[in-house]
Amino acid sequence: MSFSTKKKRALTKTKYKKRCYLFIPALLYLKRIANFYSVNLQNSIKMKKLKKVAFAMSVVLCSVAYLSPVFGQDAPKLTDPEIASVAVVANQNDIDFAEIAKQKSHDKKVLEFANTMITDHKSVIDLAVALVTKLHVTPKDNAVSKQLLSDAANTKKMLNSKSAKEFNKAYVDNEVAYHKAVISAVKTILIPQSQNAELKALLEKVVPILEAHLAHAEMVQKEI
Repeated sequence: MSFSTKKKRALTKTKYKKRCYLFIPALLYLKRIANFYSVNLQNSIKMKKLKKVAFAMSVVLCSVAYLSPVFGQDAPKLTDPEIASVAVVANQNDIDFAEIAKQKSHDKKVLEFANTMITDHKSVIDLAVALVTKLHVTPKDNAVSKQLLSDAANTKKMLNSKSAKEFNKAYVDNEVAYHKAVISAVKTILIPQSQNAELKALLEKVVPILEAHLAHAEMVQKEI
C-alpha cells in the first residue's frame, strides 16, 4: 500500500471521528428525552386526570369570565320592563343549553338534569309572561339582556363543538357557573331594582328554584 493511500485513509478516518463527535451532544440530548418520558410514563394516568381537571376548570373560568361583565357591579340600572326581559332571556338561555344536551349526551344523569332545566325554566317563563300580561308591561331589550344573548350564542357554539366524550363535563360545568352567576344577579340586581311588588315577589320565588338547580348540577358534576 502506497504512502499516499495510507495518508488518505488516515484522513478519512479522522474526518469520520470528527463527524461522530458532532452527533454526541444530540445523542445525549435524545437520551435525556428518553429518560424523561420513561420516568413520566408511569405518571401518565395521573396526567390524564390532571388534564380533565384543568379542562373542567377552564370551562368554569370561561363561564364566569363572560358572565361577570353582565352581572358585575357596574351593571346598568334597569326598569321593570327591562328586568322582565333579562329574566326571560336568562331562563331561555338555559333551555337552549339543555336542548343541546338532549341532542349530544347519552348520559342518564345529564339527560335527567337537562329535562328538568327545560321543564322548570319554561314554567318560570310562563309565570313571567303571565305577570307582564296582567300588568300590561312589555319586556324591553336592554344592554344586559343583549349581552346575555350574545354570551349564550358563544356558549352554544362551544357546547356544539365538543366531542361526545367532552360534552357532558363541559355542559354540567357551564351549568354550575351559569346558575351561580344568575342567582347572584337575581339577588343583588334584579330583586333590589324591581319597583313592582308582584315582579319582586316572582323573582324571590324563583331564587329557591335556581338554588335547587345549582345543587342538582353540582351533584351531577361530582358523578360524571
